[in-house]
Amino acid sequence: MSKTYNWAILGCGKIARKFSSDLQLLPNAKLYATASRDVKKAQEFASEFGFEKAYGSYEEMVNDPRVDVVYVATPHSFHHEHTLLCLNHKKAVLCEKAFAINKTEAQEMVDCAKENNTFLMEAFWTMFQPSYEKAMEIIRSGELGALKTIRSDFAFHGEFNPNNRLYNVALGGGSLLDIGIYPVFAAITSLGKPEMIKTLVDFSSTGSEESISMIFKYKDGEMASLLSSFASFSPTQTEYWFEKGYMILNPRWFTPTNITVKRQGQEEEILHSGHDTGLGYHYEAAHVMECLDADKIESNRMSWQLSLDLMETLDRIRIDAGIFFPEHDKNMFF
Repeated sequence: MSKTYNWAILGCGKIARKFSSDLQLLPNAKLYATASRDVKKAQEFASEFGFEKAYGSYEEMVNDPRVDVVYVATPHSFHHEHTLLCLNHKKAVLCEKAFAINKTEAQEMVDCAKENNTFLMEAFWTMFQPSYEKAMEIIRSGELGALKTIRSDFAFHGEFNPNNRLYNVALGGGSLLDIGIYPVFAAITSLGKPEMIKTLVDFSSTGSEESISMIFKYKDGEMASLLSSFASFSPTQTEYWFEKGYMILNPRWFTPTNITVKRQGQEEEILHSGHDTGLGYHYEAAHVMECLDADKIESNRMSWQLSLDLMETLDRIRIDAGIFFPEHDKNMFF
């Protein structure tokens, strides 16, 4: 029987609200503490979702001996700093994507988890959706033949605001690390790291990348066509083209969704997601607690190597596109 774990939320923003809502669905998850640099914000967040404690600093929270696991939900430019803070206080960490700004930071986070013998996982919730698991099973089965091409997108038209974190270079702003990471994830988890990357990019007036198109080429001829943007609306779906048919993760493909499967010579078939409650964030939280029950410090599903491979690929994309974050990329070659 699983023990009950005291969860803490580090960073009380929009994504933390969604995660906390789903955390309430898990009987072995106790909503224990919130932490923000604004204590009033932490208190209001705690009151809304039923957390027991609210802290006005992250340091106070990690020094609470009752905290078992921390969900890091600050902007990704702070993930490295805040994850290290938690790990060095022996707190298990579920860190939102993008895991870090670059692979150097991500490697330091993994090394810190090893040194402290403490659990760490990137919060890539798509990996744990029943629909995504089913899609990966179909790919691995070979029933549609070899996978040859992927097309994946994530775009929305939002009002330009130079003060918003999405357009703030100091906070790692731009569509790539915020939403483009999803199409890149789709390619990495099905075809692996590409041999060649080519990009086309459009920058906003703040210097942040607003739209990016990416082409991946693999050694055996496989291709991936990926796109993210804050400037236009897109279907937000992922298509897999095989030798003997195709499969579509329908909009919004990275959430619990239905799958369209077309086998050569047959009618399209719709496979339902199997999702029945919540937004879909509880699947990753449940997996974290399963790992903790088994005394693991690394997930076998969202492994450290997968996060490092994803981060390395994002670095290669940024190098090709000329996307640079001065506060974080000082030791990278651009």
